[in-house]
Amino acid sequence: MKRMKGGEEGSDDSSCESPAEVCKKVRKQLSDDSEPEVAESLDCNWARLPQELLLHIFQYLPLLDRAYASQVCRGWNQAFHMPELWRCFEFELNQPASSYLKATHPDLIKQIIKRHSNHLQYVSFKVDSSTESAEAACDILSQLVNCSLKTLGLISTARPSFMEVPKSHFISALTVVFVNSKSLSSLKIDDTPVDDPSLKVLVANNSDTLKLLKMSSCPHVSPAGILCVADQCHGLRELALNYHLLSDELLLALSSEKHVHLEHLRIDVVSENPGQHFHTIKKSSWDAMMRHSPKFNLVMYFFLYEDEFGPFFNEEIPVTHLYFGRSVSKEVLGRVGLHCPRLVELVVCANGLRPLDEELIRIAKHCTQLSAIGLGECEVSCSAFVEFVKMCGRRLSQLSIMEEVLIPDHKYSLDEIHWEVSKHLGRVWFPDMMPTW
Repeated sequence: MKRMKGGEEGSDDSSCESPAEVCKKVRKQLSDDSEPEVAESLDCNWARLPQELLLHIFQYLPLLDRAYASQVCRGWNQAFHMPELWRCFEFELNQPASSYLKATHPDLIKQIIKRHSNHLQYVSFKVDSSTESAEAACDILSQLVNCSLKTLGLISTARPSFMEVPKSHFISALTVVFVNSKSLSSLKIDDTPVDDPSLKVLVANNSDTLKLLKMSSCPHVSPAGILCVADQCHGLRELALNYHLLSDELLLALSSEKHVHLEHLRIDVVSENPGQHFHTIKKSSWDAMMRHSPKFNLVMYFFLYEDEFGPFFNEEIPVTHLYFGRSVSKEVLGRVGLHCPRLVELVVCANGLRPLDEELIRIAKHCTQLSAIGLGECEVSCSAFVEFVKMCGRRLSQLSIMEEVLIPDHKYSLDEIHWEVSKHLGRVWFPDMMPTW
């Protein structure tokens, strides 16, 4: 339907109007130009909804409902195929035998590839634990030869099934996207067999636009491969990778004058076998990062055995968010309190049977930006915990402490401690019955 404004047809200003304003004008036009009885009947004719308003409504509908709506009339079917509705799409490739989650219908996938592949811009693939799901994702990727994606995410909802796909098949499919997408800005390829040569293809075609890269648990990528990305992609703002890819050279590349300020760096420190050796990053490299990007967030996830923490926290490190997924010793937590002055969030899933009284007090004293803490299988005396909360004060916006962590002493019982803690926090607080992190 032609849009009306000020009595003139086809005014360009109408494109700035909200859907509600468009609908109001259409109703006024119908009532002005028709007899009352005719206007009433036309006013209820949903087939005459303006395309702008129909598009706005369709954007709120789930895909299945949108498909049903497309069968109402020719106009709605045309709206169903409007390019704006296909810029963002998530392929859910779950196998009925291995997943209870819904899956994108194969016929719809064929229709998307045939009619809308050149409209796709923001795409993600969700696969289950089956190899068939990952192979289906690779088959779709290899057919996206006419699209120029801006974001791509490969998500394994269970075990990393992309690692079960033949490497050559995966690399070939991913290369199709890298070559045809000249403006890729966000890439999430965790737990995939991506390798150094494919990253070079990514850089060759998208170095000016890439801003986010998440590639944790990619065993075929070397430190040299990720260094190539940092050297060429000067607009990179967010990066997630495993510790074995982190190097002094990488930090210096991210700190170069040509590079934009880094906003978020996530490092997963994972031990595959007990006794694994980990290299040390120089303090001077971290200092260079801080001078270049003083406000960046450094998030570190540790899944190590207690005897593997030797190279860590011996010197100051600008970590802001710290998560210990396995048991961590009192000694290591003591070093955290001394050498992590930027710490904002700390989660300790397990420690042992030795109270962490001194370590918590040290963290409260030296980590003056700490605002969130979670403690699981640990022990802290009630008196030390109250002192910790008192030192941190109301800046503790999140305090998740399991009830069994707190050990009653001569000052406080479990029935009394929540009142004392609530007083220092300025809000009602109770220990958790189960972990919330």
